[in-house]
Amino acid sequence: MKRMRVLLTVVLVLASGGVFADGPESGFVTAVDGVKLHYLTLGEGTPIVLLHGYYGSAEGNWFLNGVAQALAKTNKVVALDARGHGESDKPTDVASYGPRMWQDVIRVMNELGIDRAHVHGYSMGGSTVTQLITHYPNRFITASYGGSGIPEVDEEWKAKVPADSEERDPQEAEVMQTLLGQDGLNSEALNAVRQNAPWSGPEGGMIDLSSIQMPVLAMNGEFDSPNAKTHRMERELANFKNVVLPGKSHLTAIVGEYMPQAYVDELTAFITANNPE
Repeated sequence: MKRMRVLLTVVLVLASGGVFADGPESGFVTAVDGVKLHYLTLGEGTPIVLLHGYYGSAEGNWFLNGVAQALAKTNKVVALDARGHGESDKPTDVASYGPRMWQDVIRVMNELGIDRAHVHGYSMGGSTVTQLITHYPNRFITASYGGSGIPEVDEEWKAKVPADSEERDPQEAEVMQTLLGQDGLNSEALNAVRQNAPWSGPEGGMIDLSSIQMPVLAMNGEFDSPNAKTHRMERELANFKNVVLPGKSHLTAIVGEYMPQAYVDELTAFITANNPE
């Protein structure tokens, strides 16, 4: 019974749609190329924009695990379904992705009248965060990463990164198996995303981290290459906090019953501490 309950939680977290007891509001914005972008909002106060990971959704990545509800106690949550995911349109041509994915975030912010916001992204969403703070640093109060970071690009520095653990979380395979077997995904659209996703952009090499003055947070599982993802950030960022989640891997750091309470606690504390007075 417990296994069935856990698997059901994973399916819900990784799928889109559904009803929330907390009652987030749902809306759509049309991107410049005509793609309809879905978003959910909850709470009042300084906005925080939440960006989910590949195969995820605004609902699954942030609401069904309680992250959005925790943040909404002090802030207005704006959680986007990236194009190709959730309730947003799912174009199947590769050219519809790439830079358009980070540009969609600015589009939604503009349509909602948001001049500045916190931004937090998981995995693919973290790559989008890097693109956003490269092109529009003045639009963001803080930047925070889950399951992601800004790796070293210089070969000499890559060689100096401390080795990450080679251990694996045995629960990761269970979550991944369920992820790959879930219904309702548009495989053709997701394949197009994979070929031209935010992580393929040049911003990781372009960005001058020494010029980023906003507070930055990164949270990665112990078994999710935290050193490789954050060594450069530790070196170059003026205001950086690094959190390693013990015993967690890429999916178990964020999915349903697997997610540690530390993820919610660290993120909410970081956002609250940096809210404008």
